[in-house]
Amino acid sequence: MTGKTDLHIHTTISDGRHSPSEIVRKAAQLGLGTIAICDHDNIDGIQLALTAAANFPQLKVIPGVEISTFAPGSEVHILGYCMNHKNLKFVNALRASRNSRIERAREMITKLNKLNINISWQQVKEVAGSSTVGRPHLAKVMLDKGYINSFKEAFDKYIGLGGPAYVERQKITPSEAVKLIKEADGLPVLAHPLTIHEPEKLIGLLKPIGLRGVEVHYNGYNLNERQALTLLADQYNLLPTGGSDYHGIDDNTETMIGDAGVPKECAERLIALAEKLEQNP
Repeated sequence: MTGKTDLHIHTTISDGRHSPSEIVRKAAQLGLGTIAICDHDNIDGIQLALTAAANFPQLKVIPGVEISTFAPGSEVHILGYCMNHKNLKFVNALRASRNSRIERAREMITKLNKLNINISWQQVKEVAGSSTVGRPHLAKVMLDKGYINSFKEAFDKYIGLGGPAYVERQKITPSEAVKLIKEADGLPVLAHPLTIHEPEKLIGLLKPIGLRGVEVHYNGYNLNERQALTLLADQYNLLPTGGSDYHGIDDNTETMIGDAGVPKECAERLIALAEKLEQNP
């Protein structure tokens, strides 16, 4: 396995700017060896990415997903890798979660309007296109209309957890997400753990029910943070993973595909574990 690795990329299937085939082409052009498409609560882009990857034999695409969940004090995201993306129960559970995003976005727009940030549902839908509407789409409209100076500012000041326009939505628990991914023969991984309240406590709860990894090499994490998370992963016998969390909506501030510094061994170990479990379920 050669080239850079990026195990956390979004596409137009959820709240990214580029289609699955465009992401595959972009990754191949940048010389990556392995990527994972991890759209929010949606796996419709996996087959599209796998089909596109047939034209780039040097690039391996790992099926992935990022499931939104909630634990006391934190919004928690659980990544799933190498699962059966045609598992009907899995597909239906994700569809229900996506539907809740629409009502949430409408409520957030209402709150933003009350803060004199005048964006509309129609404008957000135009940005989202055929994608499932998500907070990055609201941020893009806010940025385009000059209400904020950066993509990050939208989350820090308005629509992030605890912000004045933040709206909670129906979510499953982290434990339910781990079990759901396992039932689809996938590998559950805790995403960007430093955004979580008491991450080690949560890891201790999720490990016995099937958590397989922790996102160690995440965009923006410094060396000390990565070393601390590596020790935590080792302590609980979990695989370290990582990725850019690339959306393509604000290339001036986002970590680009392949630039999160993810060792290729992360992908190799992930794939090896998936193959081992497939042979010995």
